[in-house]
Amino acid sequence: MQYNFNEIEAKWQKYWAENQTFRAENNSDKKKFYVLDMFPYPSGAGLHVGHPLGYIASDIYARYKRHQGFNVLHPQGYDSFGLPAEQYAIQTGQHPAITTAANIKTYRRQLDQLGFSFDWSREVRTSSPEYYKWTQWIFIQIFNSWYNTDTDKAEDIDTLIAILETEGNANVNAVCDDDIAVFSAEDWTAFSEVEKQEILLKYRLTYLADTEVNWCPALGTVLANDEIVNGVSERGGHPVVRKKMTQWSMRISAYAQRLLDGLDTIDWPQPLKDSQTNWIGRSEGASAIFNVNGHDETIEVFTTRPDTIFGVSFMTLAPEHELVGKITTAEYKDEVEAYIEATAKRSERDRMADVKTISGAFTGAYAEHPFTKEPIPIWIGDYVLAGYGTGAVMSVPCGDQRDYDFAKHFNLPIPNIFEGIDISEEAFADKDKTIIANSDFLNGLPYKKAVKRAIFELEKLGQGKGKVNYRLRDAVFSRQRYWGEPFPVYYVDGMPQMIAKEHLPIELPEVEKYLPTETGEPPLGNADVWAWDTVANKVVANSKIDHKTVFPLELNTMPGWAGSSQYFNRYMDPNNSDEIFSKKAIDYWEDVDLYIGGSEHATGHLLYSRFWQKFMFDKGLVPKDEFAKKLINQGMITGTSAFVYRAENGKTMISKGLIADKNVVPIHADVSLVNASDELDIDGFKKWREEYADAEFITEEDGTFKVGREVEKMSKSKFNVVNPDAICEEYGADSLRLYEMFLGPLEQSKPWNTAGITGTHGFLKKLWKLYAPFIDGSQDNGQEEPSKEALKTLHKTIKKVQEDIENFSFNTSVSTFMIAVNELSAQKCANKEVLEALIILVSPYAPHIAEELWSKLGHTESIATAPFPKFEEKYLKESSKEYPISFNGKMKFTMELSLDLSKDEIEAAVMANEKTQQQLQGREPKKVIVVPGKIVNIVG
Repeated sequence: MQYNFNEIEAKWQKYWAENQTFRAENNSDKKKFYVLDMFPYPSGAGLHVGHPLGYIASDIYARYKRHQGFNVLHPQGYDSFGLPAEQYAIQTGQHPAITTAANIKTYRRQLDQLGFSFDWSREVRTSSPEYYKWTQWIFIQIFNSWYNTDTDKAEDIDTLIAILETEGNANVNAVCDDDIAVFSAEDWTAFSEVEKQEILLKYRLTYLADTEVNWCPALGTVLANDEIVNGVSERGGHPVVRKKMTQWSMRISAYAQRLLDGLDTIDWPQPLKDSQTNWIGRSEGASAIFNVNGHDETIEVFTTRPDTIFGVSFMTLAPEHELVGKITTAEYKDEVEAYIEATAKRSERDRMADVKTISGAFTGAYAEHPFTKEPIPIWIGDYVLAGYGTGAVMSVPCGDQRDYDFAKHFNLPIPNIFEGIDISEEAFADKDKTIIANSDFLNGLPYKKAVKRAIFELEKLGQGKGKVNYRLRDAVFSRQRYWGEPFPVYYVDGMPQMIAKEHLPIELPEVEKYLPTETGEPPLGNADVWAWDTVANKVVANSKIDHKTVFPLELNTMPGWAGSSQYFNRYMDPNNSDEIFSKKAIDYWEDVDLYIGGSEHATGHLLYSRFWQKFMFDKGLVPKDEFAKKLINQGMITGTSAFVYRAENGKTMISKGLIADKNVVPIHADVSLVNASDELDIDGFKKWREEYADAEFITEEDGTFKVGREVEKMSKSKFNVVNPDAICEEYGADSLRLYEMFLGPLEQSKPWNTAGITGTHGFLKKLWKLYAPFIDGSQDNGQEEPSKEALKTLHKTIKKVQEDIENFSFNTSVSTFMIAVNELSAQKCANKEVLEALIILVSPYAPHIAEELWSKLGHTESIATAPFPKFEEKYLKESSKEYPISFNGKMKFTMELSLDLSKDEIEAAVMANEKTQQQLQGREPKKVIVVPGKIVNIVG
């Protein structure tokens, strides 16, 4: 019977769907195990063969844990809000929901054909109102909370109001805005309702504020830093500028230290932990206050080296700093404004990374040195960022490379405060060991003592204090987009009001255009029905707004990370319409045991999710303050791109073998137009790239046109994508699953080569053949005693595969299977006990063929929950030894002898052997050397 993988795979995929084989139960006596893949975004291109790598690994582990008797939760869903669908809607007019639904349908078909053991009864989509109802609900919880630094957790805003009503805010220790004036309980009582709300916004964990953002005019929206590449939008390559906008922000900075501390409690890759540690950026130092001459304003700076304050020769503000407009003199106004305009075109990431470009502008203003009272010129420079620290630095050119370069470029003074060190490269190295000079109270003190003394002196002056600073900034939470979660917010007298839980979700309205309005409002400004009726408690037409009972709704939508910051918890109870999840469900599942996904999400999704989890923990909603115990970053499957070489001038194409010493331009060619011998289908290329339809192709002597090859990231834009549909059609999903694991260690990148899949496909055919007696019915029961050799092969395979799965070394398991099948085939093993155990071992990797062979062995239930075979050491212990029998040191023959024999018994058995007598020919040996378990040497 032939191995018809297409029929087998379709059969079992249908079986799993109809029988809900992988459905997890919330009420189970079994121990739980939660395996999760990072939320996929369903793009129009569908999956390529690089995408399933992590899914296959997580599926193997999920299936393995089921075999071990666990109740396994292995869900899947879609991060289905996003900019690509919106951009497509802008271009075509098609509603993003239609595009998204079509993309999801493709994704689901492709995921199903790969045989993943997902519990599809728990599928969630972030763009579904039933799902984003709970994203809106969490937003409301965060809005109604503040961070109490005394208890070091989030608390209900009502507890803060109670304090303000009885004590005022003088003794309130909170993470909040810096510009809150001190007031008494009497003052609070006298404030108007709007004034009270304005004050509370400065304490809330999500708040409205004027924030510097990355604005992309072409896309009409704010972009996160990770959505910008080389100063332009990742989507479309459009220019991005910095501008101030009123935005919702999340006070993630309140959790900075807890986010750092939590990294020590989770089993995540160290490089990822390092990324988060650096992103959070904890540093200890001092806040120093500089007065501005001629103004009531002051400039606050944070420095880790307050001991270098006597080396300050100028100050640098971020171009966006709020004081720039106030202190710039008329003489320098035009120059400063021009510089600010130019800087706005550079992203923060570019400014941070660019250490070579030196630029700035003098404001004409001066600050006063806290100790010497000398005037210090105030400059602006784009190497200082408004959102990092205070947006201002005290510039010490003899102690900081960028300050030094800036001072040299603009010919500013460079005072030397490091005793015994010249102003040279040495000044920037090993500052911990330098001696501080030029100050009565710092002179001669070593570094650490000098820092403490400088802080003491600043505090004594009332112009500074010791401080811990974090690089982590509050996260902008508004997007000027249509296709995102609507905020559950309406406005009364300009102040945000939350819509009650019972009226959620607030669903996206219909709009005619997905672009911003002509007056610059976000796309929701195009909606005609987008106002909140506080009496009817529903969304009504804008024409009914009277600011008495009907009010305008928020026009921004939430960012993409909103829906992905809590989806792992929602999976625990996804069909619950009354609450985000029941206490019973969350107490059972608790957290994710294994999370697999890309390292590119280190400082985005993974940081924001940890923040939301810690907030929900503070509110008593979840039992753990970290959502995933273990995280694995899978590597990337790269594609082998193909290049056609065009002569630098003209449309002449030159074959790869002929391009030496020629000026050529490489052009990506679709890999589907290239055969295994790297030969290009010229006619196909001309049809594909019509601009080269009349190009001349200079071929090799044999008439072929060779392309160049290069390993790159698999990407639609590089035309090196391999579609899994074609692979499954030709070789089957099981072959694809095995091949992706066989390519190399899970965490490493590895190149795809379609030709290599023939190896794993050949293995599956050999596996199928091993079970032939059960497939064709010639073997009735296979109950004869298994041979020692078969049991040895089986148990060494059990041992190795179990170790591999638990160590996530899936590639070596595939090799182990190949060895086992070769050995059992050579042994002509047809024992049912051995073959049943073997196919259970293979099942997590190649589930379709495993199900089919399991049924051929006489089972009527799925193999999915069959117990994992138990390794028994006794089958690997040798009971006998094949001794080499030597004569005068030369081996003449071998003998199989029991390992239980004594030296005398071994000698007797050897001497009695007919071959020994032939070698001796009647002579008495001088000596017989026996090393039990190793050799026998007869000296004659």
